[in-house]
Amino acid sequence: MSYTVYLVEDENHLNTVLTTYLKQENWEVKSFHNGMDAIRSIHEQPHLWILDIMLPDIDGYDVIKEIKKMNEDTPVIFISARDEDLDRIIGLELGGDDYLAKPFLPKELIIRAKKIMKRTYEKHEEPSLIYGPYIIKERERTISENNEVIQLTSKEFDLFVYLVKHVGSALSREQILTYVWGDNYFGSDRVVDDLVRRVRKKCPKLHVETIYGYGYRTVKYLEK
Repeated sequence: MSYTVYLVEDENHLNTVLTTYLKQENWEVKSFHNGMDAIRSIHEQPHLWILDIMLPDIDGYDVIKEIKKMNEDTPVIFISARDEDLDRIIGLELGGDDYLAKPFLPKELIIRAKKIMKRTYEKHEEPSLIYGPYIIKERERTISENNEVIQLTSKEFDLFVYLVKHVGSALSREQILTYVWGDNYFGSDRVVDDLVRRVRKKCPKLHVETIYGYGYRTVKYLEK
């Protein structure tokens, strides 16, 4: 799969070096030197954003807020000369998928970018699944009922599939958090409750029990 990666880095030399490394992966790369130019291209919806936090006009936090308004599931990697825990936490809380403190090896950025995009766009390769009236086509990332596709976000789809693949199993919030958001998520596990609530609303025939103080369990579908 060919990916499009947008890089926002104001330091000219580093921008050039990183762009070169990214293009060596046969990815389509577009680079920016300030936040406002990047914001004007958000509608193009690349597969991945790489954002410097410290920019000459606005900071990377402002940029990611605009990215997530367009598509909350677009992955973002933060890069920054500031290796402060608070910066890392804020970035991840705003929806960032990873954080690299400068200086770093360009190859490390490539490895992390590959991992994130594989997790986001390629992790489902198994055959279609069926749960009650729902038909799940993992390659197409669609769930339909009576031949009508249900509109789900990427994370809602991931949760649905994870629940259906573990019917009868007690799944902790931590397990769900790791599967849907990845190992590098820092923040409250209560985001899981909100995601489950949204999936229940859109797919009311998915029978999910709440295990109070622990997580959730999907119940086997029984025809009425």
